[in-house]
Amino acid sequence: QVQLVQSGGGSAHSGGSLRLSCTASEFTSDAAVVGWFRLAPGKERDGIACISSGDGRPYYVDSVKDRFTISRDIAKNTVYLQMDNLRPEDTGVYYCAAGAARVLKLCVLSPRLGQFEYVSWGQGAQVTVSS
Repeated sequence: QVQLVQSGGGSAHSGGSLRLSCTASEFTSDAAVVGWFRLAPGKERDGIACISSGDGRPYYVDSVKDRFTISRDIAKNTVYLQMDNLRPEDTGVYYCAAGAARVLKLCVLSPRLGQFEYVSWGQGAQVTVSS
């Protein structure tokens, strides 16, 4: 099973930027897609972005589109989530997760889909945005 280790996060003011990293032990068939999920206070964990490990195509939910950028560095086995123009509502614990090809098909439709189909999860990273 793919192991995921997260780094990054922290605190920022509104309009600021933070970056999250998610490093995989290896990009196998169980990591055809990597997604980022957010657990906001008082809410359920929700998918916000995902990326095909193969061709690098990104997918976003509307609330983060044009502010967040998901990317991957195959040589480093790492997926990034660059978060710009942060808002207080972006506050939460962020998780990365890896899934197989069938999960990629769901990711293409929406990053919110297939959350429980992801097989590997990072440890989570706190992001706090103050106004």
